[in-house]
Amino acid sequence: MKLHTESFSLEVLKPRDAQSLSRLMISNGRRFQQYLPKTLSENLSEADSKNYIRRKTKKLKNQEEFTFAIKDIDSRDVAGLVILKNIDPVLKQGEFAYCLGQRYSGKGWMTRSIKAAKAYAFNELKLETLQIIIHKSNLPSIQIALRNGFTWIKTLENEHATEDDVLDMELYELHYER
Repeated sequence: MKLHTESFSLEVLKPRDAQSLSRLMISNGRRFQQYLPKTLSENLSEADSKNYIRRKTKKLKNQEEFTFAIKDIDSRDVAGLVILKNIDPVLKQGEFAYCLGQRYSGKGWMTRSIKAAKAYAFNELKLETLQIIIHKSNLPSIQIALRNGFTWIKTLENEHATEDDVLDMELYELHYER
């Protein structure tokens, strides 16, 4: 899947993105720590990011998980990630996780990226249900989900462990309309 706009592209994460991905994670560490601690911890150096990308490439080849980079058209830097994970071929279901660097926020890049990724999930992968699990305090992420047609389903109690706490999370879903 590829999406190209005048300001950004959405494409499969590649080995050459390792340095840029690591820079993104480190420079946005506080922003990503609470909701994406695992992804952050796996990208704290260029070597870590190379290993992360290797693992993600293997999962992509096996169609277990799809990790896409949002890239700034001018600099070619990784601005964020869209990950389609927890794919269940029997239930025809998958879950999105995503992040975007602070300097790229508020430009509509993530909303447009999720729109492209959900079309790919429905049309190419033939999934029927997409989920996003969000903390109630993450209002920008909730707005992205709502702008893409996801609806709130329920609160998942004790769903997400942080360094300091276990948090309730909100489940949003979108069902494919045939």
